[in-house]
Amino acid sequence: MKILVTGGTGLIGSLLRSFLTTSGHEVYCLTRTIPKSANDISWNPTEGELLRGRLEGLDAFVHLAGENIAGSRWNTKFKERIRSSRINGTRLLCDTIAQLQRPPKILISASAIGIYGDRGADLLNESSPPGQGFLADVCQSWEAATEQTRAQGIRVVNLRIGFVLSRHGGGLAKMLTPFQLGGGGVIGTGRQYWSWIAVDDVIGIIHHCLMNDRMTGPVNATAPSPVTNFEFTKTLGRVLHRPTIFPMPAFAAKLALGEMANDLLLASARVMPNRLNESGYVFRHPTLVGALQHVLQSSGNQ
Repeated sequence: MKILVTGGTGLIGSLLRSFLTTSGHEVYCLTRTIPKSANDISWNPTEGELLRGRLEGLDAFVHLAGENIAGSRWNTKFKERIRSSRINGTRLLCDTIAQLQRPPKILISASAIGIYGDRGADLLNESSPPGQGFLADVCQSWEAATEQTRAQGIRVVNLRIGFVLSRHGGGLAKMLTPFQLGGGGVIGTGRQYWSWIAVDDVIGIIHHCLMNDRMTGPVNATAPSPVTNFEFTKTLGRVLHRPTIFPMPAFAAKLALGEMANDLLLASARVMPNRLNESGYVFRHPTLVGALQHVLQSSGNQ
């Protein structure tokens, strides 16, 4: 297949490009910098610029681009960057698809489990209604921006990605240093659910969605065993052979991170991957301890 990837230099995008290329696919990448190869295509989502002709005849689009939500303390300006980078970029891509003579057969567009908001211990699946809050609102608008592509009869998958486990980036990478030094601990009450996913499974799920015509609409990219923050903390400590005796109270998290703490650390979303289970996807790392052991062993940290 000829596959276009946006966000191709990010944590997921860079691994996806390598996986697809070694699997025999021809991979193209939208880039905001000067193209470095024949398969790099320039775009500027902020200015609404995209070379439409270069996208004719490609088989699939995988849209992962968006501002890192943990890249800075949230304020009005940064929150607008989070929102606009996702919504405006998706609209530009979908507007362009609508003008193509030979559009793709599928668009996989990233979303996040933040769409469910703070839901306590409720079991959530793809049929659950959206929640409330900044990230929930962003995710709803993000997914809504793909509707015109779905209306064209193109298969659209809205991939609701959970807390990604990787040694190269994301939340786990930021947690490792304090935990390795024995300074890790429960955040807030510890009762909030963290719905996680190994980065290898994110790549596997994207490939599964590309190849499986039954996959359409919202798809939860989370492992089938969400855990509380308390369970996550204790498991990470055991895998690292370190104590986890330094809790971070909710007020301290809010003091350190502001509004971001509420949505990323203290909110609870117990999300189940019903669509993936029903479609027969086999998780590489279905349990947290196995996923952490794989990530940390392969990084030389255990």
